[in-house]
Amino acid sequence: MSERLPNLAANLRALPPTVWVLVIGTFINRFGTFVVPFLLLYLSDEGFSITQSGFVLSAYGVGNFIASWFGGYFADRFGRRNTTVLSMFSSAIVMVCIPWAVAELSAANVSEGVRLASVMALTVLAGMTAELYRPASNALLTDLVPKENRVTAFAVYRLAINAGWAFGPAAAGLLAKYSFVYLFLGDAITSAAYGIVAIFFLPHGKRSKSPELARWGPALRIILRDRKFLLYACASLGIGFSYFQTHSTLALHVRDAGLSVAVYGLLHSLNGLIVILFELPLSPWTQRRPPRRMMSIGFVLVGIGFGLTAWAHDFRMLALTVVIWSIGEIISFPVGGAYVANLAPDDMRGRYMGFMGFVWSAGMILGPTLGTFIYVRSPVALWLTCGAAGLFAALVISISPNEGDAKSEDSA
Repeated sequence: MSERLPNLAANLRALPPTVWVLVIGTFINRFGTFVVPFLLLYLSDEGFSITQSGFVLSAYGVGNFIASWFGGYFADRFGRRNTTVLSMFSSAIVMVCIPWAVAELSAANVSEGVRLASVMALTVLAGMTAELYRPASNALLTDLVPKENRVTAFAVYRLAINAGWAFGPAAAGLLAKYSFVYLFLGDAITSAAYGIVAIFFLPHGKRSKSPELARWGPALRIILRDRKFLLYACASLGIGFSYFQTHSTLALHVRDAGLSVAVYGLLHSLNGLIVILFELPLSPWTQRRPPRRMMSIGFVLVGIGFGLTAWAHDFRMLALTVVIWSIGEIISFPVGGAYVANLAPDDMRGRYMGFMGFVWSAGMILGPTLGTFIYVRSPVALWLTCGAAGLFAALVISISPNEGDAKSEDSA
């Protein structure tokens, strides 16, 4: 068994300086992710129906899916830094274009179908450009950090993401009171800022020696024989379906409960604050325990938290549900990131991370589309479905094969 780093302070000191550059850049970018949590409300304000808005949010998931494919390839072929720079600057351009295009389409009095199709196309581009960097970031983090410290590294990385979520949506909720356009502009500015950080301070990371070695074909042949990875991906799909209700139907649930847009932003911030306060301190404890057990416990809590939303109609009850599924998140997500990183072959890290991007993109597509479809018929049925999805995920990860678990548990 590999030697354990004794405590959190030692784990943090062991992280290379470049990891902190990645963390700072990620925080800048995530703080400015103003648009996605408020996109459904923005579209409703622009005259789109709930069902149409659900389709547009799913288009963002389609963009994520495309980004995972190209992002995984680009990360392994052209380097982690180049992929991140391309993602950030192209995302900034698209974010500036969306509100302008929506206003122009409205002024032109085009048909509802053309307007919806145009907005969906732009949203696909937004999802593709904004998320192109994710496989590269995860792969770079894996490049920089040895196996025995990856749970802590992924916890720190997620700390940056959730610190952005903690403060960003609250700021976005205030900006949205004046104009939703400010959300798009803020998103563009922070994306460009991270792009500048990446140019000057991030390394390229590992790259494949030839285009043939970076293609998806060889990686998919390995992935489809990796049963442990596929079971984790299947479990993550169930969690993703539930988790992405926070970007769609949770906003509707808050509104239908008679609460304000600011309350919805505060619930997002509460999730981020819980992760900030507890995930990193908890990482030495989760790092010393069997990964599948930790993920199973976390997935059950995610399911319970979302399931209880069916009976949450005031801020206190909604906050309680957020606390429950946030605890599940901080137990399972960093361990899951390290679990995938340790399963991935060195020369296929970008594509392994890209495949997980496919899974989360599928959750982003199914979550808003199927979620809004169920919600307009029965909100209780939706939240109970989310609860069942969490229990399903825990069951799937618990039946992962035992072969090699000792190695995984040592390295996680």
